[in-house]
Amino acid sequence: MNNLNKSAHAFQKARGLIPGGVNSPVRAFAAVGGTPPFIVSGRGARIVDTDGNEYLDFVGSWGPLILGHAHSAVVKAVQQAASQGTSFGAPTEAETELAELMVAMVPSVEMVRLVNSGTEATMSAVRLARGFTGRELIVKFEGCYHGHGDGFLIAAGSGAATLGVPNSPGVTAGTAKDTLLATYNNSSSVQHLFDTYGGSIAAVVVEPVAGNMGVVPPAPGFLESIRELTSRHGSLLIFDEVMTGFRLAPGGAQERYGVTPDLSTFGKVIGGGLPVGAYGGRRDIMLKVAPTGPIYQAGTLSGNPLATAAGLATLHTIRNDPGFYEKLERKADRLAAGLSESIEVAGIPAFINRVGSMMTLFFNESGPVTDYTSASKSDTARYARYFGACLEQGVYLAPSQFEAAFVSSAHTDDDIERTIELSRQAMSGL
Repeated sequence: MNNLNKSAHAFQKARGLIPGGVNSPVRAFAAVGGTPPFIVSGRGARIVDTDGNEYLDFVGSWGPLILGHAHSAVVKAVQQAASQGTSFGAPTEAETELAELMVAMVPSVEMVRLVNSGTEATMSAVRLARGFTGRELIVKFEGCYHGHGDGFLIAAGSGAATLGVPNSPGVTAGTAKDTLLATYNNSSSVQHLFDTYGGSIAAVVVEPVAGNMGVVPPAPGFLESIRELTSRHGSLLIFDEVMTGFRLAPGGAQERYGVTPDLSTFGKVIGGGLPVGAYGGRRDIMLKVAPTGPIYQAGTLSGNPLATAAGLATLHTIRNDPGFYEKLERKADRLAAGLSESIEVAGIPAFINRVGSMMTLFFNESGPVTDYTSASKSDTARYARYFGACLEQGVYLAPSQFEAAFVSSAHTDDDIERTIELSRQAMSGL
């Protein structure tokens, strides 16, 4: 059994100073119970807590660490950037270089604006869509999480789903009325909204692969139908690729599925583990952003030299390895297959959803998870027991049923096989 005495002490101290003892709700382990390990270091596919316990990490800082922890190229780039100054509040050539690289890798993106988080990126993209179209309404999908902006905390996923608080206090009725809800993977629900409100809808914002109610892939034709509806009604299509961007393919989910949005939002991988976000898309839309246009958005630390350096190092490392995504796919496929075998041996009602190097193990008796309603039927208590058993064995998974596991290039074949075996042991006790 892992000794978490130091982590328990650190958690107790933190709760007296920080709400819940954490700076992002899901870290508190409220959904799975127990004491969250306080992490002191990470290297490759492993992290170490303050008590000296080592874990194989499949959270990867919730997705950014596609190269693993403390990758040498990323560390070197950040150190070099820091030695020259941590922030200037003025233009740097590195910002342009990162924008140039993103434009080269994502065909739908012609111009980019760097920001500081995924939340900031999606908030800005929606404001831009409203300003560009002159319309007020947006369509989002139940269970899709686009950050903690007021207009997105309506039937949200991620931490909001974990806590069972889909509508946060503090979100005004006036804000909520401008957000229309549709059902993920249900084109008819989107069609109905356009039939009713079509002339007032500025944009549809969607995770092209849902990752915040757990991983839920788009059904065949679903993304194509949204693209057709938005084009026909003069609305914009926004892909929230904060999680999927540069993880599922060089051009993200839009490359993988062959559907072109008008605007896209990014984060996670493009910062290599440092805080960053970006939104980009068609040139005619992006030119409406200040200072070239009237739609205002700004940020003191936007394009921060350290985050930009980490992002550039990460993307260059990926691009310089022609087989990068194929190798990642192979590892993730083996892990998913091994977990499925564990499920069958244990005779437990559960399913694996996987797209590329993202996956979720749903403990769900109702069948495969395709939307928020089916995801919400998952047995969260059983997941909590499974999570705890894996943690005891040194495998660190997301402390919530409604999140994704991430495979990184740092995970070795031996890591994958060890995780499968430890998962089999955890399953046997459920």
